Amino acid sequence: LKPTSIEKEVFPFIAQESQLHTFDLEGFWMDVGQPKDFLAGTCLYLAHLSKKQPELLSPGHFKGNVMIHPTAKIGKECRIGPNVVIGPNVVVGDGVRLQRCVIMEGVKVKDFAWINSSIIGWNSSVGHWSRIEGNSVLGDDVTVEDEIYINGGSILPHKSISANITEPRIVM
Repeated sequence: LKPTSIEKEVFPFIAQESQLHTFDLEGFWMDVGQPKDFLAGTCLYLAHLSKKQPELLSPGHFKGNVMIHPTAKIGKECRIGPNVVIGPNVVVGDGVRLQRCVIMEGVKVKDFAWINSSIIGWNSSVGHWSRIEGNSVLGDDVTVEDEIYINGGSILPHKSISANITEPRIVM
């Protein structure tokens, strides 16, 4: 296999065969294939909801646009927002700080953790006083031990992180 540019190699062939079509999309679209783009898209989507369907955003003492699934449990004295999405059956401990992040279904964020500009995958666990930032991505079922710092880490599923990740890297 070799790297392929759909725009340069595939689309011209399809157009030559008169098989390239368009679709009018109301609203907006963006490529969200990279974590930083997914987070940027999430911010744009939440801003769109605040104007067009504000009832879908979570009411309460949140900063900016926040969407929390009704089954999520939020601890005391948390600071959530702006631009946060919290999925079903998430448990957020006391004193947690969440900003510009997406927390997928079944995640447990323990007391006083801090998550910024990151995506936390399904059924993962973030330890007490841990800090995750820098476009980090945790795959499904990742465990971050207590007091761990992750900066720009891409953690594949079913891993346990017990040492700091201070520079962006992939944990396989």
